[in-house]
Amino acid sequence: MEANTPLLLTDEQMRKFITDGFLILTTDFSEDFHHKLMESLNHVYEEEGNPGNNLLPRVPELQRVFEHPVITGALTSVLGPNYMLHAHRHGHFNAVSNPGGWHKDSYWGYERMRNHHPWWAMIMYFPQDTPVELGPTGIMPGTQNYESRVFNADEMETEALASGNAGTFALIHYDIWHRSTPNLLGQPRYMLKFEFMRTTAPEAPSWNNDEAAWRKPQTVNSPFADHEVMWEETWNWLSGKNGNITDIKSNNEASVKELTMELQDQFEPIALNAAYELARRGKHEDLFDAIQSENVKESRLAAYGLSVSSKEVIPGLIENLESRRVETVIHTIFALGEQREQAKEAVSALNKLLKHPSEKVRRAVVEALGMIQQPTDDVVEGLCHCLKDEDVQVRFMAGLSLSRLGASAEKAVPQLEIALNDENRYVRAHAAEALRYINTEQAKDVLIKFLFNSRWCPTTTKVNTFYP
Repeated sequence: MEANTPLLLTDEQMRKFITDGFLILTTDFSEDFHHKLMESLNHVYEEEGNPGNNLLPRVPELQRVFEHPVITGALTSVLGPNYMLHAHRHGHFNAVSNPGGWHKDSYWGYERMRNHHPWWAMIMYFPQDTPVELGPTGIMPGTQNYESRVFNADEMETEALASGNAGTFALIHYDIWHRSTPNLLGQPRYMLKFEFMRTTAPEAPSWNNDEAAWRKPQTVNSPFADHEVMWEETWNWLSGKNGNITDIKSNNEASVKELTMELQDQFEPIALNAAYELARRGKHEDLFDAIQSENVKESRLAAYGLSVSSKEVIPGLIENLESRRVETVIHTIFALGEQREQAKEAVSALNKLLKHPSEKVRRAVVEALGMIQQPTDDVVEGLCHCLKDEDVQVRFMAGLSLSRLGASAEKAVPQLEIALNDENRYVRAHAAEALRYINTEQAKDVLIKFLFNSRWCPTTTKVNTFYP
């Protein structure tokens, strides 16, 4: 294997990622490399403060980190070979003894319906030796698919800590519950957080795959529930298989009536299993009843069931787009997006919703269009309209959706060029990413001009304005 060849994950590691939502891995950089990296971080933080999204150009040693075979292999395995390094990144500095609160990260300041399929991941990198006493990130295993915090103080013993030598990192499902733990030593502790997005749906396993069939890993660290149907469906999705949830085996002996009651259970793991089991059994009418429920949690969970159901549900989902309940419409749009190209007949109706008065509906549409992708001209037209939306979040999601279309989105280049001058940093960044993934001559010309005009000198600071 060549030095820079990605070191792909094994089947067992992928099984652990699916069930637990994270992996703790380690690079093999030298002690001297991390010593220099820490010197650069300390200098930047002491002289300038947190560089935020400019972390890479201000600390260029970090580029080597994200070229390391263990990191590229882990990201390729989970997100596919064309994954995107997102423009948002942050260096977390912790020297206090108080623990942070449990949370899921937002998507650059706004909430959205979260994907169970791993479309997003984060890496949390520790550039110094990080024993437990220095306050590593704490992760609650298996909580990546729960919107609510389902654990309490009695279950804290299951918390996993990203503790280890310099070069240790946590690869996490973007939506997992996590926190900072107390730094009892009072010494500087950095955690460098970078976000990554899958740009294409999986067509085949992108890890070192030997076994085609799903089986649980040797240990499952989540204490809350077995989600065998959901886990197997995720494994199949990552393997490039779509729409075969009815072939999944299940030990659930509950009646349909019991499952519909469990879908309303206040304990989310139980309700989540009910949604997937109803989908597995093809009980679509029960899921359609639930998605129209005034109980927002029940409606959302039904959307997950419909999102993995057979394409037979698509006509009913299209009808649901006319619902007067905004939550039902949003959840329906999510399910259509996860159906991807099978839902192409919904694009016309989705484009009409881009005039909907609710920005939350329009935000859901812009993501769904980027996942459905066909018919291309209609999708691109809709996304170009999104780049002009009054809501900034619709605009910056449009760039990410266009990135997923690649060269077929070339007609969007003129509107993307305008978006490069948007007042919002993420609209500009996502427009640039879209141009990079479109990758035609026209797109590259616009992108190169933008990059030269916005060139930033990483060594120019308030104390070093001219020389050397």
